[in-house]
Amino acid sequence: MNHDILFGANINPAVDELAESLQIAALAETHGLDLIGIQDHPYQKRFFDTWTLMSYLAARTERVHLLTNVANLPLRLPSMLAKAAASLDVLTGGRVELGLGAGAFWQAIEAWGVPARSPKEAYTGFEDALHILKGMWANPGRPFTYQGDMYSVKGVLAGPAPAHPIRVWVGGYGPKMLRLTGRMGDGLIVSNTYTPVSELPAFNARIDEGAEEMGRSPDAIRRGYNVMGILNYGQHSSVPTGLGEGAFFGTVKDWADYLNGLHQEQRLDTFVFWGVGNDMIRQLEVFAREVVPLVKASVKA
Repeated sequence: MNHDILFGANINPAVDELAESLQIAALAETHGLDLIGIQDHPYQKRFFDTWTLMSYLAARTERVHLLTNVANLPLRLPSMLAKAAASLDVLTGGRVELGLGAGAFWQAIEAWGVPARSPKEAYTGFEDALHILKGMWANPGRPFTYQGDMYSVKGVLAGPAPAHPIRVWVGGYGPKMLRLTGRMGDGLIVSNTYTPVSELPAFNARIDEGAEEMGRSPDAIRRGYNVMGILNYGQHSSVPTGLGEGAFFGTVKDWADYLNGLHQEQRLDTFVFWGVGNDMIRQLEVFAREVVPLVKASVKA
């Protein structure tokens, strides 16, 4: 792999967890993590709007990047998403990472006034969105037109220009979405509770196929993993009931070995720690202080 390995922290956008969100952002900033990722489910009444929360946290940090993990495309018009991402990127000095998903929980999306889409329509809309996002960012101030089947723009004058090349991380699992990631995406972001390690070789192969179709190096596409689980720093004596299939439980050394194995064997280069439990702040601190240096040292060696 040609990329430096990146580490991040999950932030839950729950209204009643704002204090924890601020703690996580500050911890990620001060302990040298690369990313903070925030899921995007606007139909959840207990959640803040993700873009608003990202802006709030951006004003309280100076270095760490902010990732939508992942933005809900059906509820966010791609042209406006391009505008929002570019605007926040300028305001943060180039710290925006755009994770994007084609949509899930369609009954909830329909309740917000957007018709449900078939898998084909969701894929088509997603591909249209990638063309619009990348086209608007690459042509600030110049008329840009794209005619798609689900989304179109006609002579749009985009601006401001992003402060840096914003990476688009595809939150997708199907074969067509994975090949599209290779063709047009900058990274893939999936979760260990939805995508077990056994499926990662097939995911990588499809991304590689898409990249090769477009004459891109497969190594140009980052491979990200939301790693959910519990870091046992002495607080937990056994795996808790209901932790969830695919979630990881282990000591500092276990976690370091787990992530190093994923990097070496599955080509993953970006990890977002998604701690579970009432002590997730403490888990994240141990992750940043102890696990991350061990993994970096192993990768360097």
